[in-house]
Amino acid sequence: MGISERLKYARNRSVMTLSQVKERTDIGESSISEFENGKREPSLSQLQVLANTYRRSVAFFLTEGAITPEIVLWREKPAIGCEEVESVFIRLCEQYHNLELWTEEELPVYLPMVPRSTGSWNYMKSETLAKQVRDDLNLGDRPGLSLLSVLEEVCGVKIFHLNFEPSGTAASTLSDSFGAAMLLNEDNVRWRRNFDLAHELFHLLTWHLFRKGNDEASSFAAGEIEERFANAFASHLLLPDEAVRSAFGNKLRDGKLGYLEIYDIARQFDVSAEAILWRLFNLKLFADHIKKEQVQEFAQNLKAMSTVFEERYDTKAPKRPERYQMLAIKALRSGAMSIGRFAEYMEVPRHKVMKYIQQEVTDDQEVPLAPA
Repeated sequence: MGISERLKYARNRSVMTLSQVKERTDIGESSISEFENGKREPSLSQLQVLANTYRRSVAFFLTEGAITPEIVLWREKPAIGCEEVESVFIRLCEQYHNLELWTEEELPVYLPMVPRSTGSWNYMKSETLAKQVRDDLNLGDRPGLSLLSVLEEVCGVKIFHLNFEPSGTAASTLSDSFGAAMLLNEDNVRWRRNFDLAHELFHLLTWHLFRKGNDEASSFAAGEIEERFANAFASHLLLPDEAVRSAFGNKLRDGKLGYLEIYDIARQFDVSAEAILWRLFNLKLFADHIKKEQVQEFAQNLKAMSTVFEERYDTKAPKRPERYQMLAIKALRSGAMSIGRFAEYMEVPRHKVMKYIQQEVTDDQEVPLAPA
């Protein structure tokens, strides 16, 4: 596909009419229509304006070959501004991929993907997959403490944080061009984001199992049963059976477990107290007479007491992934990207970019290593 088809695709993907594009770009509707119909091509300045409007890189429009539609899978699609959030997400993923190419540090996706031929899925398979992932990625007994860094630095997953509603949703995508990516809500606390990470990881691992190859829609909300499997996977991944049982036993006093102890166990695993509560229930560590309705009541009580007991140090969601930032600095200092492009990618004023390039690094400032 050429520029014309890609311009039309990008506009449709952004759910914008010709009139709306005209309002944002000051490019006439007839001109936009001619660009999309291949009657003439936009100038480079017009292409840059259109690329910014559609939140695409100019390189996207100049690339030859067929377009592989980006499918964004949501836990629950935002009722307002979904297309805008998706456009920002996809563009960030493209920018991340560009940085990898410019610095020659492309990191292939390393995930134990479930093949399409696996057959029907069930809860036991979710549990087994969680154990496999925990072992393959060396996540240990407290996966929540390292999951983000392992997914980014080892598995090559591009993870971004944006603000959107409802706060309880998240998204993922798997692209032939830029690889695997997740989108989390920046306003959630870290331990809630950990569950979102594990939840979206399930969707990436089973992408080819649950996604049809002929899907034409650009975004979906996962089905109820798939979401249940994802929740089960996340729970088993972040809260390994034996580790939870051990932590539970260490906190028991006279056969009782208070709310404060539940919060302390949650702190150890870097998950929410509610997640711990349901894991204990599913492991049958509560008395036999405790029913699901009572656990729901306990969860509400825990939520009400969070301001008193949950005095955990939270870490703000990064504006850009750490690896993304390092690649951008490397690309800038090597001359692979301009000051203007760096400012755009990092969302910083141009005058602040100079701090990244003021100190030159010379050969004698490198660390000498013994020959291999």
